[in-house]
Amino acid sequence: MWGKTASALFLAGIVAASTGCSSSDNAVDEKPATTAAAKAETPNVAEAKTKFQNAVTAFDLAGGCVDKAPGTCWEQMQTLMGPARTLRQAMNAEKSVGPEFWTEAYRLIDRMEEGVAVGDDRGVVIGSNRPMVFGSAHTLFRWLDAHPIA
Repeated sequence: MWGKTASALFLAGIVAASTGCSSSDNAVDEKPATTAAAKAETPNVAEAKTKFQNAVTAFDLAGGCVDKAPGTCWEQMQTLMGPARTLRQAMNAEKSVGPEFWTEAYRLIDRMEEGVAVGDDRGVVIGSNRPMVFGSAHTLFRWLDAHPIA
């Protein structure tokens, strides 16, 4: 009985080794490549800051959001959220400063996220989400200028 069990375990080990179930140098080599690709996709803070601030400037130069009706500024909100999310990724990847440095910037991006989480533009009414998105975007623009990193 013990001989059959030992033989079965030995055979299972050989099958596992021959089918790639063991750790090999190839498996180790693949992981850094994936990590490098992910790093290549994440812009640095300077690039992300520029893209975010350019989006806010373009919003302002286009006249901002002047229509008071609900639903008329949803596209502008989405246009600012993309660069804000990219900025957050860049901040997360930045190692020259700790996360405490970014506390206010995170808070402002979170407020923008909260504003778009309702799923639409509520217009100019009590409880409008426009100040959460547009106001926070402008405050973040100024905060980034006041808190450069080396």
